[in-house]
Amino acid sequence: MRKRGFEVCKGFEDKNINLPVRKTAHSAGYDIECAEDTVIPKFVPGINPTLIPTGLKAYMGDDEVLYLYNRSSNPKKKGLILANSVGVIDADYYGNPDNDGHIMFAFYNIKDEDIVIKKGEAIGQGVFAPYLICDGDNAVGTREGGFGSTDKH
Repeated sequence: MRKRGFEVCKGFEDKNINLPVRKTAHSAGYDIECAEDTVIPKFVPGINPTLIPTGLKAYMGDDEVLYLYNRSSNPKKKGLILANSVGVIDADYYGNPDNDGHIMFAFYNIKDEDIVIKKGEAIGQGVFAPYLICDGDNAVGTREGGFGSTDKH
């Protein structure tokens, strides 16, 4: 029986995407790689974050979440910071009709030059975790789309 894990999402089946792995027995996070060469332009006010494709989707229990974190070395070595500090992938994002649950990292580049991330380069990590529900919670909405769609129902 499947509990949680990663799969290659639609459109990336022939792109040699590596499924995330933990590097040590006590690592919390699964290292996630970039699915294609991507340029992250240097930051200027008003610029949108660059979405880094992973070619991955994640399945998990209904009471679980996948948190996306930056690599600890990215800010110092590459000037990369996550636009949303921590990404949140909900269980119902998996297989959604807009993008099949494609996981992407949203980065800003705070260096003075553009940064190129190569296909297969580790860009972040994913940590699965359970979450709790408040007393009186009555959420019944159904996800209708992909990236940034939790306020659409």
